[in-house]
Amino acid sequence: MKHVGIMGGTFDPIHCGHLLAAEQAREQAGLDEVWFMPTHIPPHKKRDGLTSAATRLQMVELAVADHESFRVTDIELKREGPSYTYDTIVQLVDQFPDCRFSFIIGGDMVEILPKWYRYEELSRLIGFIGLARPGATLEQVSREDVTFVEMPVWDISSTLIREKAAAGQSIRYLVPNSVERYIKENRFYESVE
Repeated sequence: MKHVGIMGGTFDPIHCGHLLAAEQAREQAGLDEVWFMPTHIPPHKKRDGLTSAATRLQMVELAVADHESFRVTDIELKREGPSYTYDTIVQLVDQFPDCRFSFIIGGDMVEILPKWYRYEELSRLIGFIGLARPGATLEQVSREDVTFVEMPVWDISSTLIREKAAAGQSIRYLVPNSVERYIKENRFYESVE
């Protein structure tokens, strides 16, 4: 049975921190593949001016194109309404019975897992991989349903990238070269709301 890690996010834009996290999870948790899953309408994010789903999907496809174990799924983009992990996982488990899924999350999300929509049912369907930053006290957030992997500290965010692009500053090495070209060619993020 193939072990697949799911890396969900808005990816507006996807950046090298996302890719590094996915690679650390893949290697340390022994994943066969990591599937990047752009969200349609994330229930916890209310930012106006979210880049179109098609554009975010294109950036993710460009970012992972050269990695043999990275894939992209548009499952959440095809569904209307808020993107709840539970609904998506039920659909994935049904569509891919030959796969075992684990959801990759930041270490800071571990303690709020029980607040996720239909968490008890979700935790029976999948495992979780928590990205632990160096120096983090994992005992404080330790959960039996979470496998922790070490994640190097890299303070990077999509917000920072949007702000730098809007200010005409370089985003080189923050995003893959292909994504940087795509953003520049299409003049995305030229103004920040």
